[in-house]
Amino acid sequence: MNLSIIDWLIMLVYFVFVLGIGFALKRYMRTSNDFFLAGRSIPAWVCGLAFISANLGAQEVIGMGASGAKYGIITSHFYWIGAIPAMVFVGIFMMPFYYGSKARSVPEYLRMRFDEKTRAVNAFSFAIMTVLSSGISMYAMALLIQTLGLLHGVIPDAYIFHVSVFLSAIIVLGYIFLGGLTSAIYNEVLQFFLIVAGFAPLVWIGLRNVGGWQGIKHTLPANMTHSWRGMAHASTNTLGVEWVGLAMGLGFVLSFGYWCTDFLVIQRAMAADSEVSARRVPLIAAIPKMFFPFLVIMPGLIAVTVTSHMAGAGTPTTISTVAPDGTPLPLDDQHPHGIIPVKTDPLSGKPVLNSNGTPVYNYDLAIPVMLLHFFPTGILGLGLTALLASFMSGMAGNVTAFNTVWTYDIYQAYINKKATDAHYLWMGRMATIGGVALSVAAAYIVTNFNNIMDALQLVFSIVNAPLFATFLLGMFWKRTTGHGAFTGLLAGTGAALLHHGLTIPTDAHPGIHGGWIAIVHHYPSDMAQNFWTAIFAFTVNLLITTAVSLVTKPRPEPELVGLVYSLTPRPIDTHLNWYQKPAILGVVVLAMLIALNLVFA
Repeated sequence: MNLSIIDWLIMLVYFVFVLGIGFALKRYMRTSNDFFLAGRSIPAWVCGLAFISANLGAQEVIGMGASGAKYGIITSHFYWIGAIPAMVFVGIFMMPFYYGSKARSVPEYLRMRFDEKTRAVNAFSFAIMTVLSSGISMYAMALLIQTLGLLHGVIPDAYIFHVSVFLSAIIVLGYIFLGGLTSAIYNEVLQFFLIVAGFAPLVWIGLRNVGGWQGIKHTLPANMTHSWRGMAHASTNTLGVEWVGLAMGLGFVLSFGYWCTDFLVIQRAMAADSEVSARRVPLIAAIPKMFFPFLVIMPGLIAVTVTSHMAGAGTPTTISTVAPDGTPLPLDDQHPHGIIPVKTDPLSGKPVLNSNGTPVYNYDLAIPVMLLHFFPTGILGLGLTALLASFMSGMAGNVTAFNTVWTYDIYQAYINKKATDAHYLWMGRMATIGGVALSVAAAYIVTNFNNIMDALQLVFSIVNAPLFATFLLGMFWKRTTGHGAFTGLLAGTGAALLHHGLTIPTDAHPGIHGGWIAIVHHYPSDMAQNFWTAIFAFTVNLLITTAVSLVTKPRPEPELVGLVYSLTPRPIDTHLNWYQKPAILGVVVLAMLIALNLVFA
């Protein structure tokens, strides 16, 4: 691919601007509170955009585009079922606990509600999860740069993947090291607008070329263009999961487990300038969030439509793609691949085959190949910058969450309890370096997945799913004890690992995809396995925590004021206008959500 001077200039200006924000904010980073929590001084609308932009990393932009190409419009459930209801819940019910308790992190809230050992389990597991998530973003960015040939001719092809990983690590390290969370938040707002500006034209041009939404419906199988059709049984939809697994696994456990407990997003709301603002942050974020399927899933659908059946009226053509070794690949009417290329090993360059010996399609490249297919010079630079911005957003969000949890919940709690604030500020910067270094290692681990959303949901099912049961009981059942929470967390995480080790998706090799203990059950897809892993983890944690809590001594009620729903005064919002009240905002958001589900059912 040959980029013009304009394309390179757009990308260069972006990187200079990103680092410039870090340098400009460095002089304001005087205390650890400034560095880790932005001094709790950011307006609600800024935090709201950062709230969704922190989640709008490579995992979402590339992963949702990949899932759109692989599974179809059913991927919209990750937004309409798997995000919006939980965002409304966290804004109305959970932010008063987080913000009102003055906890500096989610693990610190667990210490206040339960005990030190429960905080420790969450702190260490969350630190591992952020490193893996950041590594996924690095891997996706390096894969993009390698595939698009951005550095071709500048450095040897064999080193492009490796150089790209370290280059992205250095840039993110630079602006987080300098400006902390404030730098990350303002860069995330910039990245939000860049992503919208870069992808809206892609969707518009792509739809015009395939005959609009009706053209996609005529071309693709019906189960890829209807979000609820075929959900009665796992074998009758592309996701490979029935409605029970979808509603419980994604809609309840994974969704609420992520949005209600993941410090990556909660940290953005906690940076707001008041409790009322903090409650509005997830609700403000939910409105643009519910329309993001049209921005990130639609390109994936267009990518598998473009060359699959372009004869119109649903008539198949004889077009086929070719594997890297020259072997022709016939089209699959049930799972059309369009312009999606075959996955190649980024280290060896050889095609990747599944257990049946057939090529594996690299759905992660759905959006990159769309950019190359449709964007001319100039606009291509904007589109590539939007992609790079999403990677930066994902990496930075995870690194800022990691350095906070490491410094407050691990280093200060167990290694150096009585250091000065200046020392913790220094440790936060050192943790930033360490988190980026560990993320680089994680980037190489996730090369085994052909859809990074599959990898990400696996991490969430092991870490967030059991944690949500702990939070649910802790916030709404005052009888829950620290011993119960600790035992339940360990049991839930263990159940997730056991379920993953005993099950495997169809056509996958035993190992990172599952089956590493023994194979007792096959799932139709990685995502179906992830949903049921989450259900098992949540259920086991819920039962074990309840049982142990009933036989152990609870904390006195006065110690739980502000930490348990029934013992906490309700937030007063009578002084607010009707459109500012979180409850009314929540009802409006849910009404819009129901309408979208009905339109695309």
